[in-house]
Amino acid sequence: MSWFESFVLGLVQGLTEFLPISSSAHLRLTAAFAGWQDPGAAFTAITQIGTEAAVIIYFRKDIGRIISAWSRSLFNRELRHDHDAQMGWLVIVGSIPIGVLGITLKDAIEGPFRDLRLIATTLIVMGVVLGIADRLAARDETGGRHRAAKQRKSLTDLSVKDGLLYGVCQAMALIPGVSRSGATISGGLLMGYTRESAARYSFLLAIPAVLASGVYELKDAGEGHVAWGPTVFATLIAFVVGYAVIAWFMKFISNKSFMPFVIYRILLGIALFALVAAGTLSPHAGESAG
Repeated sequence: MSWFESFVLGLVQGLTEFLPISSSAHLRLTAAFAGWQDPGAAFTAITQIGTEAAVIIYFRKDIGRIISAWSRSLFNRELRHDHDAQMGWLVIVGSIPIGVLGITLKDAIEGPFRDLRLIATTLIVMGVVLGIADRLAARDETGGRHRAAKQRKSLTDLSVKDGLLYGVCQAMALIPGVSRSGATISGGLLMGYTRESAARYSFLLAIPAVLASGVYELKDAGEGHVAWGPTVFATLIAFVVGYAVIAWFMKFISNKSFMPFVIYRILLGIALFALVAAGTLSPHAGESAG
């Protein structure tokens, strides 16, 4: 991998990690469209360490409160009813599904799941799901001619059941094209949470899973055509760009719909199917070389 490829892929990772459009799919597609070798699952997982570092810094106050309350609750039973302490446990519980499935499906994640036809399918299907969830949220927030606006849940209403369901949604993102933020935000909206709450918990929930995945894949870094230098460079680029995207996205969702992302996902999926069907793009473009 050249330094230019590393820069572009790091930029793509930072731009797409927190948007509900799938960063893993865009890394895969960028390499395929440019005629580059597939960067692979290890490169994707390691560069995500950069974007998660951006999450940790952006939400440092929330994370600091949660870790402090959770650790103190281990020795003080009275603190176990504290919201921040409960959030710590819920993040742990919600991380279990993706941890188990990530190890179980490792070979599929690095192989069959990277087929461009599967990516096109997940882009469209999850785009439709996100669109439905967004419409339901908008209906609750605005009401209508014959119904009053409905109060949606915040993170203070998060239960063990909801936390586990969030985790199941996050685990779906092991398939490129689903999108970690897209799946968890959709799940949160369908469970009745506000857009801001769903997005905030999506980012917090991702921290343990993404960091663990990145550290696990470090053993494979530097192998094949992706050297250590370009991987580290891409991770740094992803961190800088990712932080800016988080700041923008949290402001955007406070009063905007997810529909632009829904439309983008569906159009990209259709275009990808058309290119593969026309023979312009192989469903396994770059895989053999990568």
